[in-house]
Amino acid sequence: MSGCCAETGMMSVDQALAMIVNRVHALASESIPLQQALNRYLAVDIHSEIDLPLFNQSAVDGYALCSNQPILENSKFELIGEIRAGQDQNLQLENGQALRIFTGAKIPEGTTTVARQEIVTPLSPDQIQINVALEIHADIRDVGEELSRGQLLANQGQHLSVGAIAALAMAGVQQVKVYQFPKVAVVITGDEVAKTLDDFSAGKIFDANAPLIQAWFEQQQQNVNIYHVEDTELTLQQLIQQLKQEYDVILTTGGVSVGDYDFVRPVALAQGFQQIFWKVKQKPGKPMLFAEYQRASGDTCYLLGLPGNPAAVFVGMQIYTATLLNALQGQTQLPNWFNATLKQSIKSDSRERFLRMFAHFEQGQLWVENLSKQQSHMLSNLMHANCLVRIPENQVLSAGSTVQGLFL
Repeated sequence: MSGCCAETGMMSVDQALAMIVNRVHALASESIPLQQALNRYLAVDIHSEIDLPLFNQSAVDGYALCSNQPILENSKFELIGEIRAGQDQNLQLENGQALRIFTGAKIPEGTTTVARQEIVTPLSPDQIQINVALEIHADIRDVGEELSRGQLLANQGQHLSVGAIAALAMAGVQQVKVYQFPKVAVVITGDEVAKTLDDFSAGKIFDANAPLIQAWFEQQQQNVNIYHVEDTELTLQQLIQQLKQEYDVILTTGGVSVGDYDFVRPVALAQGFQQIFWKVKQKPGKPMLFAEYQRASGDTCYLLGLPGNPAAVFVGMQIYTATLLNALQGQTQLPNWFNATLKQSIKSDSRERFLRMFAHFEQGQLWVENLSKQQSHMLSNLMHANCLVRIPENQVLSAGSTVQGLFL
């Protein structure tokens, strides 16, 4: 076999991802307020310290009733007062008595059932009538029916989504122990970045990579520091020498191939980084570099070098950067690929490809539709793409084929 994809050391996408997951060690944990924990990962299990509900409570606005016999249609009760949510009046009902009660309020002693206000008719200030027959214990939330004290509430590794934070807050959790966010430095290499339209006369281009990466990290609720560096070996040496002591991850764009000005790999190796892999049999993003540097403290700095073409950067962020950051936060699972049906045929290529596509449901089936302008220097189809789809190497796929994808 000949050609670029026969190069020594070329590995598959799955092999590269597995090497990241198996090589990376999770960072230490820290305790932070629950309100600041969105998109973090729990470092320890959480067990409920309370029963939930904390006490028997009303599920509706209505009337708490006490009856030592079945409550029949048109039964009458003496109304002796009311109780609202948040009140604890230590009231006790006797047979034939009722209390006006509101949703979430503590059930008074002696209550046998609750009648929704829609089925109650007030007859006088101190008497009500129940218009339908009622079952015993209707519309009462029992103490601990959702959670009991000591019950496992959340597992180590749990992703703290909006819903997870709400569930923890309901259980009275105020602080959570989570894996630290990795400190990330982003290094944008290249002399070709334009700052104004006038720069185009000198053959420069606008920088899409820095805004792309900045926005991606903001979506993760994570701050990063971005450095722009010219294509000189000395300048890059000085920057990497500084960053490797301060950051958990150095993410670079450009300079990882074999051109005359591709200095990232030789500089990293000269700075003491150990190469884990270089070059992946994929398109876009083949000349990708992953390396690690062991500090004297025992901590590790990881370097993920992405090619400079913006489509390769986009693919690298969605698949490899996400996997690396997750591994640093105790997540060892690989990307969660979905299965979908291909809308149109796709030609063969010697490398596995990641194509930007549009996924949508038709009659209960998930379809993916290819978009034009897939070259590695093009990004305009990201206005419409909502997924990346894996196209296996050396295969012609016909319309109707099943493919794997990753939602963006």
